[in-house]
Amino acid sequence: MNKSKKLKKLIKSGETFVMPDAYDPISARMIENAGFKAVQCSGYSFSIAAACSKEIDISKNENMEITRKIVEAVDVPVMADAEDGYGDAKVVKETVHQFMNTGVAGLNLEDQILGRKGVGIIPSESMVEKIHAAKEAAESENPDFIINGRTDALKSMNNREDALNLAVERANQYLDAGADLTFVTYVETLEEVKTLKKEVKGHLSVAAGMPYNIKNFSLADLKKLGVERVSLPNLLIYSSLSAIKNALNHLKDDDLTGIDEKGFLYSVEDLNQLLKK
Repeated sequence: MNKSKKLKKLIKSGETFVMPDAYDPISARMIENAGFKAVQCSGYSFSIAAACSKEIDISKNENMEITRKIVEAVDVPVMADAEDGYGDAKVVKETVHQFMNTGVAGLNLEDQILGRKGVGIIPSESMVEKIHAAKEAAESENPDFIINGRTDALKSMNNREDALNLAVERANQYLDAGADLTFVTYVETLEEVKTLKKEVKGHLSVAAGMPYNIKNFSLADLKKLGVERVSLPNLLIYSSLSAIKNALNHLKDDDLTGIDEKGFLYSVEDLNQLLKK
C-alpha cells in the first residue's frame, strides 16, 4: 500500500486521527516514534525555525527541500504545506507534481492571500480552479494523492457569524471540487466545531493546540464530535522554543543542574534510539 492510500485510509477510518506538525526532520522522527500515524508539515513552523518574520519568506524551493528531508526521516505518510499553490491554477499543477516528487502522500492547498497584511482570501471560483488543477495533476501519477482544501474564511471578516457561514460554504465548495477533505482554520470554540461538523458535507479537519483555542476544547472533545482529522500546526515548535528559553534562562543564572531538575533533558539513550532508522 502506498503512503497516499495509507493516509486516505486514516482519513476515512471513521475515527479522529491526530497529525502533529513537524518543522524539521528530527521533529518528524519524534512524531513517528511517539506513535502517530502521519506527519503534517507546517510552512509557518518552517519559517519560525529559519528565523523568518513571515511565512512567505520561505520560498517554494526551500519548502520542498525541508519537506523532502522530513519525508526521508520517517516511514509514515507526510502531508506537505503547499501554501496557496504558489500561483494560479496552471502553476498549481506544476506545484503538485513538484511536491509529489518529494515523496509526500498529500498536501494542503489554501485560499489565503499570502503576504497580505491580515488575512485575505481569493475568490472561491479561483480556489475551485486550483483544486481541480491539483486533482488533475495528481490523477496522472497517483490517484490516491490527498488534496486538503483549506479555507481561511474565519479570519477574513469581522462578523464572526458571517465568517463561519462563509467557511462552511467554502468548505463544501472545495469538497464538491474534489478535495479529499477540507481544513477550516482559526476555529476558536467548540460550538464553532459543532457547527462545522454539522454543516460541512465531507471529511473535516480543524487545528487544535493554538494560542486562540488551546483552552477552549480538547482532543477528546474533537474525537467525541467525530472530526476526521486534527492538525497541531505550531504546538511542537512553540514547545521547543519554550524549552530552549528555559534552558538559556538557567544558564544566565549559572545554573546547569537546574536545567534538568525535572528530568526534561533528552537522554543520550533515547537520542541514539531516535536516530536509528
